[in-house]
Amino acid sequence: MRSKDWARVLAGLTIAAPIPYVAYAETYVTEGQAAALLFPGVKCELGWLDLTKDQIKAIEKASGERVLDARVRVWQGPGGEALFIDRVVGKHEFITYAVAISSDAAVKGIEIMDYRETYGSEVRNADWRRQFVGKTAKDRLKVTEDIKNISGATLSSVHVTNGVRRVLQTYAALKAKA
Repeated sequence: MRSKDWARVLAGLTIAAPIPYVAYAETYVTEGQAAALLFPGVKCELGWLDLTKDQIKAIEKASGERVLDARVRVWQGPGGEALFIDRVVGKHEFITYAVAISSDAAVKGIEIMDYRETYGSEVRNADWRRQFVGKTAKDRLKVTEDIKNISGATLSSVHVTNGVRRVLQTYAALKAKA
């Protein structure tokens, strides 16, 4: 083979070679720490709640989002407070977050617990997360409408926002059952 042919073969192999994806993962707070941060002084009990098929349909219809799991991880407080542990896909990996909902069914706060993406961790910014405080299941919760987008973290912004909307509908469905 001539050197020109070898150069073409090597160029082709270089283009066809898989590009390595470097995963980045960071745990910022645990479930217990999130509960203490979002409900200071409130003794919450950890448990699992199982959604019925009817609840799942209602949640999906109201939120416009697919329910990923019929088992919901929730820390429940004595006054009707709830801390939902949820996850959404960022671009490629899961983002695990906690949504604190007060007894009046409004978001008290959110915490990003685990972030596994290479980019977009700006969703951890306190100012961005503060936009959710006071939102209820009646709010639209749409990025660029009532939640600001983060340039460079668009998918994370959209997916976390969609997840919080789904969690609020889950809380409403569970309260309707009670």
